[in-house]
Parts: sequence; structure tokens; C-alpha cells
Amino acid sequence: MSRIGRLPITIPAKVTVTQKDHVITVKGPKGELSQAINPAINVEIKDNVLTVSRPDDERQNRSFHGLYRALIHNMVIGVSDGYRKELELVGVGYRVTNAGNILEFSLGYTHPIFLQVPPEIKVETKTERNKNPIIILESFDKQLIGQVCAKIRSFRKVEPYKGKGIRFVGEIVRRKSGKSASK
Repeated sequence: MSRIGRLPITIPAKVTVTQKDHVITVKGPKGELSQAINPAINVEIKDNVLTVSRPDDERQNRSFHGLYRALIHNMVIGVSDGYRKELELVGVGYRVTNAGNILEFSLGYTHPIFLQVPPEIKVETKTERNKNPIIILESFDKQLIGQVCAKIRSFRKVEPYKGKGIRFVGEIVRRKSGKSASK
């Protein structure tokens, strides 16, 4: 039995979960999300507890069992509490500003980079003297916020020699010694 898949999901008081034609819809105070489910996977809702089960131990069904349980759990947490990611820009002259949901990056290239963030994500930027600029992203959709964070990080990947680039706040970067350290 799947260790993740067999865990029940408790549904908070302000969240409603409905199932229709193999589509799970989760509504809460932060927003509404829906996910299509494979017809082989069974989802049961009883007394504010949601359980996911599979018909047999076939390899594909075992994979879907844990996957759909995790996706539904992420949706329930997202619409009730939400998700928050913080990114920091490490490097001399690296800056970021936002006008609504448009981010403008200055990352040492010859031109600024503009990124239109989806309307489901709230964006905030902080720039303090003698500190790295910080981007704060908040959303109810874990997949979408992760995808936007990956896109932002792709503009300047963290390099291992000086540690410059865009990283999550608190992320530890393994540093390499340069060629002069080998002597």
C-alpha cells in the first residue's frame, strides 16, 4: 500500500470538496482549484475526511494513488492557508521592482528583463539598504507558484564560485574553491 496514498485528508471547516465526472473541485476562502482524476482511482468523501484508494496493485495505479492524494492535499492546503515563497537576488547591482503584476529585473545583462506574473499570484518586492532585494510571492496554487519561481530563478542561476544569482531565502549554496586554491 502507498504510504502517501493511504493517508486520509481532513477537510477544514471553510473548505468544500466536490467530485463530478472524475474532476475534483476544492473551494475555500483563498480561491478555487480543480484537478482531473484518472477514472481508475476512487475518491471518497465522508464526514470531512477524504480518502483515495486504488483498485489493484498494478504499477500505474500505484503511481496514481500517491500522486492524486498529494495533489488533492496541496489543493486543500492552498485554498485554506495559501503558499508563500521568498526569493532573494544575490549580486552586485542586481535589482527588482514591480508595477502591479509586472516584475522588472536588472541582473547584469545589457537590458532589463520584464516578467508578467499571473493574476492568481500576489507579488511584493522589498529593497533595503545594504541587504539583498527580496521578491515575495503568495498564491493558493502550489503548482503555479512553483512554476513562476522556477522561471524567475532561470534568469540568473546560482553559480557555485561566488554564490551570485537568484535563490530562495535561506537556501544553502554549496561553494566551490577556485583554481588558485589547489596550490
